[in-house]
Amino acid sequence: MPKLVVSLDGVVIKEVQLTKDKTTLGRRPYNDIVIDNLAVSGEHAVLQMVGQDVYIEDQNSTNGTYINGRAVKKQLLQHNDTVEIGKYKIKYLVEDSADYEKTMILKPGQMPPGIGGARPQMPTSPGHLPPPSNFGSLGISTVTQASIKVLSGAAAGREVALTKVVTTVGKPGVQVASITKRPGGYVFAHVEGGTRPTVNGSAVQGDPVHLKDGDVIELAGTQMQFVQP
Repeated sequence: MPKLVVSLDGVVIKEVQLTKDKTTLGRRPYNDIVIDNLAVSGEHAVLQMVGQDVYIEDQNSTNGTYINGRAVKKQLLQHNDTVEIGKYKIKYLVEDSADYEKTMILKPGQMPPGIGGARPQMPTSPGHLPPPSNFGSLGISTVTQASIKVLSGAAAGREVALTKVVTTVGKPGVQVASITKRPGGYVFAHVEGGTRPTVNGSAVQGDPVHLKDGDVIELAGTQMQFVQP
């Protein structure tokens, strides 16, 4: 489970387990994580949990949000990242991180041309697969392997295997969604972008949508089909 360790001048002030889909951070008392300091805006940043991934998004704060010394607007957090807000340092930690597979982010340069340009990322060959994770004990390993098939654009007909627990698809900064493998099957959720993606013509709102074989996803101007034999 991911957690945040908040420190000031090397002294740990608090530790917070991230258990909610959305966690707010700021100076105002109604935030989930309250940092009472003038360098911190009233509503400074939001942490959004999608599957095993956590994104942090700056809420147009006065002094900005920094990750490992670099200013960010929205970014996927990695284990051991340091978020800097004013003089405060917030360490992002994923407990038992070795038990989780890394998210495969499909972005320009890694995606099929119909989704974001360039050729699709090839799946790992059987001889180089990582060791089985503990997700098998949760029943995830019993879920039938699925893929997404591109229906429109220059890459029509190509398939991308959903080999990770969480696969993020779309065009960063435009429209991004995630497909998460759970014990009960795969679910599709909106991550970022002003326009909501659709499943079978219906816009995806706050709750993730359970995917079924043959469902048609439209995301960032590209149509894809969920395939699960």
